[in-house]
Amino acid sequence: MDKETIIVKINDFLVDEFEAEMDDLVPDANLKETLELDSLDFVDLVVAVESEFGVKLVAEDFVGVETLDNFYHLIDVKLN
Repeated sequence: MDKETIIVKINDFLVDEFEAEMDDLVPDANLKETLELDSLDFVDLVVAVESEFGVKLVAEDFVGVETLDNFYHLIDVKLN
């Protein structure tokens, strides 16, 4: 799966499930602040991404993941 497809799928999910505004989903946006994620929301995000992409994410994967671009890159690396 190419990175553009990953970005589209993640953004569509964030709009549908977290009521994010598509205009706010820019690569340098802070993941937690933009989506207003609390710890339970973050767990929901991880479960949904694991289900959608068939990858396993652990807490250590998120070290240094602050922006949406970091998150897209994480999923890209997990898939390839």
